[in-house]
Amino acid sequence: MKILMVCLGNICRSPLAEGIMRHLSDEKNLNWEIASAGTGNWHVGKAPDYRSIAAAKASGYDISTQRAQQFDHSMFAKYDLIFVMDRNNLKDVQSLAKTEEERKKVKLFLDNDEVTDPYWDNALFSPVCKQVEERCKAIIKQLS
Repeated sequence: MKILMVCLGNICRSPLAEGIMRHLSDEKNLNWEIASAGTGNWHVGKAPDYRSIAAAKASGYDISTQRAQQFDHSMFAKYDLIFVMDRNNLKDVQSLAKTEEERKKVKLFLDNDEVTDPYWDNALFSPVCKQVEERCKAIIKQLS
């Protein structure tokens, strides 16, 4: 299984989802490939936001070595599932899909809800991390 997590800048939400999902899937020896990307290019090559790194570390995950990349059309072919953090990400990623098959790979990470972007509020990083962790556990249970 190859899974891509996508948010706006690939420094807050999607790196948390990538790191947590990779850690949990590795613990279960699932041999899944997990990555993340952003719809924007502002942070390409940069590490996750220090607040995401801290929230992940406090929950037992290390995301400090990840580097941001921008989503592009080639990722549809590389990944089986593309989880997006909010409806704007959903619209942006689906707009790049050329086929119905590509469109169907793209899903909201929280099914019918959005992961709040914590970028503008330091207090949101820990709750977002916990929310992402719970959803990663549910996805693993559902797909394995």
